[in-house]
Formats: sequence, C-alpha cells, structure tokens
Amino acid sequence: MHSKKYKDVGFVFISRNETGNSLKKLLLLTVFVCLSHLLFAHSINYALEDAPVNEVVWFYLTLGFKHIIPSGIDHILFVAGLCLLGTNIKTIFWQATAFTVAHSITLALSMKGIIVAPGAVVEPIIALSIVFVAIENMLLTELKPWRVMVVFLFGLIHGMGFASALNEIGLPVGKFYTSVIAFNLGVELGQVAVILAMFGCIIIPFRNRSWYRKGVVYPLSALIAVVALYWTVQRIFFTG
Repeated sequence: MHSKKYKDVGFVFISRNETGNSLKKLLLLTVFVCLSHLLFAHSINYALEDAPVNEVVWFYLTLGFKHIIPSGIDHILFVAGLCLLGTNIKTIFWQATAFTVAHSITLALSMKGIIVAPGAVVEPIIALSIVFVAIENMLLTELKPWRVMVVFLFGLIHGMGFASALNEIGLPVGKFYTSVIAFNLGVELGQVAVILAMFGCIIIPFRNRSWYRKGVVYPLSALIAVVALYWTVQRIFFTG
C-alpha cells in the first residue's frame, strides 16, 4: 500500500519535471524564433551570398546611388527643397548630414525587423515632408536652427522608405552591416550630387540677384509643393 503511494508520488514528481522541461524547451524555442526574426528579418540576396566583399560593397553602393539618381525623384525634390531656403552650402550639408544619420538609423532597424511600418503609411508621409519643406521655403526668409531637427525627423521616415526598397533586393547572409553601410553611402553620394547640381546650376549663378526669392525660390518651391501634394493624394487614395 505504502509502496504504491510512493510510486504515485514519484510518478507525479517525474511528470512535473517533464512538464517543466517541456515548458523550458518551448520557451527557448520561442526565444530562438523571435531572435531569428530579428536577425533575419530582411529578405536574403542569395546571388551575393558567396560574393567577395568588394563586389557586395560596389553592388549596394551603386544601388543606393541609383535609388536617388535617377529613381528617387521624391528624394531628389526633398533635397532640392532643402537647398532653396539657405544659400550657404555648409548649412545645406548640415541638413543633409542630419537626414543621412536619421535614415541610416531607421533603415538598419527596419531591415532587422525592429521597426516595421507599412508602405501605405510611410510613402504618404514622405510626400508630405516634401510639401512641408517647400511651403516653409515660401514662408520663411532665412534658415532657422530648428530646421535641422525637422530634417532629422523626416529622415527617420525616409529611412523606412529606403528599407522597403532595399528589402525587394535583399541582403546577403553574413554581410548585413557591410551591405547597409554601402547602400547608405550610395544614398549620401546621390544626395551630394543633387546638392552640387542645385548650387552649380541655380543657387550660385542667381543667389545674389535681387529677384532671387521671387524668381527662383517661390516658383520652384511652389512647383515642388504641388507635385508632392499630388503624390500625397495618390499614395493615400490610389495606391494599393
């Protein structure tokens, strides 16, 4: 009788241990799956999986540049808009740097799956950021210090848009940071090219003219605002 009782108690004890071990295994499996999602949230570029580092760098550097020129007309207009209010190239590069730092952060976090925002939300906000900059150019007569912070915030949004485009190509396994840094550098070079074009073709030749604001800043900013507003409506109501 006592023997059966002890056997029952032992059976219950073993069952609890087995249940506990099963729960631990399930918990570990869940954690592993979650971590795997973070580590491999981006799509995989199998074509470059075994490619040398220099080929990977060149591929994503070129991809980042082409995402601005010629493919990124919305990003081109955003950067062009940044150039119109201030005529000092150093202040423009400060804004471009803030923009780059911001989009680099959200691009990496988005590719890791830590920040996930649907394109249906991100793309209209990107268009609205262009509208904001264009209208600000027409309302203000000089660059305000807080504009760098505004550009930084917009850069966070643009980074999510970059991530959406980059995810279509994917990243090679084991070369995440190399690929992302190269892509960001390509984007930065594209932005620099836009800035240099704006200064070389428009700002330097005309910034000292008495009619510069009325003849250049106002009409170009208005055109940028109208185009970006059209994109906003299109992306909200006619996409997807």
